[in-house]
Order: sequence, then C-alpha cells, then structure tokens
Amino acid sequence: MSDTEDLGPSSMDLNTNVPHSARVYDYLLGGKDNFAADRAAAEEVVRIAPYMRTSSRANRDFMVRTAHYLAAERGVRQFLDVGTGLPTSPNLHEVVQAVDPACRVVYVDNDPIVLVHARALLTSTPQGMSRYIHADLSEPETLLDSPELHEALDLERPIALCLIAVLHFINDEDLARSVVRRLMEPLAPGSFLALSTITLDSAPKQVAAAVSEYNSRGINSKARPKADVVKFFDGFELLEPGVVPVHHWRPDDAARSIDDSQVSMYGGVALKN
Repeated sequence: MSDTEDLGPSSMDLNTNVPHSARVYDYLLGGKDNFAADRAAAEEVVRIAPYMRTSSRANRDFMVRTAHYLAAERGVRQFLDVGTGLPTSPNLHEVVQAVDPACRVVYVDNDPIVLVHARALLTSTPQGMSRYIHADLSEPETLLDSPELHEALDLERPIALCLIAVLHFINDEDLARSVVRRLMEPLAPGSFLALSTITLDSAPKQVAAAVSEYNSRGINSKARPKADVVKFFDGFELLEPGVVPVHHWRPDDAARSIDDSQVSMYGGVALKN
C-alpha cells in the first residue's frame, strides 16, 4: 500500500517512544510532527553541536536549490526522493511543479509517521503527480519493482534521484555505495544524482560526539570525510561546484550569509551520461 487511504495512526505501531531520524529532523527544522523521544534526542545533539539547527536548515535549502536547478535549468520533469522525511514546505514537488506543473515526484520513506502524513505529500498539481511509497533505502530492488513507482515515473526518461540527508544512516560503506549504484543503474541516461550527507570535516570532535549520541539512541549514523562522499558519484559526471558544504552549492543570498562553522553537511549533484 503506497498511500494513506484507509490508514490511520491506530492501524500501525508508530513506536513513538523511540526516536526516529525523520522526526528528529522535523524537530530540528521547527516542525511539530515529533514526539518526546525525538525532541530529547534532538536537544541532546544540539547541546553537543549547537549549530545543528542551522546545518539542518542549510541542508533543506540545498534540496530546494538543487530541485529548482534540475527542473528549471536541466529540464528534469521526474524526481525520486528517497528518505523524504516529514512534510516541510516547500516540499520537493512544490519546488519543481512551480517550474512546470507537469512534474512528477515519488517520495519514499520508512517511517510510519511519514506514511500517516502522506496525504500532505500527495497534493499535486492536476497536470503532474506526486506519490508516496513506504519502503526502505537499504532494499533498492523492492522500491524499483514497486507498481507505484512505475505508475508515476517513466524509467525510459531522465529522473533525478534525490538522496538528501539519508545516506549517513547506512553505516556500512560498501552497502551505502551499492545502494546508490543499484538505484541509479535502471535510470535513463540524462538522469541526475543529488545527495547530501553528514561530514566530520567541519568540526570533527563535535560531529563525532553528535553521531555517537544518535547511535546511543538507536539512530545508526555515520559521518564521512569528503573523499568518501565523492566516491558516491563514481561513474557519474559531477556538476560544478562539485562536492561542497551544502550552503556552497550554487548559493543564494541566504546561503552566502551562513558561516562555514555552522554546517556539517556535504552535498553534490552529478549527471548520468
């Protein structure tokens, strides 16, 4: 089942006593779809790394800029957003459908709370489409074989695969790179890979302590140096400015105003030839 039809919070175990990455991120962005366990985890991370809210917002703004760039300047009309998280306006479909109302977007996440809120994500323009699939990033074939994906997206045409702030939840380096390859493999030439992930490089001690705190609360995370982030793009054509702190990627005035010490995320976009 891919949408929220006939599905309410009472029909599943939301496990609200355990923090979940999507809900912690929602809290850091100022959202309201989170629980005490999520808030406690987020506040402890902010205590360790006070810039974390700024970094999270910079990452969200990176998603907005990359999505707009791919739709407006590269002509992409299909987007696959894996690890989408809870609805936070502007959502990806709002960004790209403002460029062309016919854009199609598939959202993917594994948090039941996101599933409950899927109707908010499904508010598409009449000309376009947005769909939600409840699936796990670590099982790419399950996602790629889903009827809902093929209903919404044409794999014979370019697709932008968006992996925004999600790969750091796969600790195994080989598995993380394999997931990226397996998701990109069936996509047509002219498709794009956009991703961001946590880095140790900006503040090694603080980030390491924050990641350790996440791990202690059951949110398995891994921060990577730039060289490891660059490897995710092996075999693809990295676009300028390459892999950079997310607020340096084609920055607007708001991004330029952020001090480098406040961001612990690398991001980049690449083309599949």
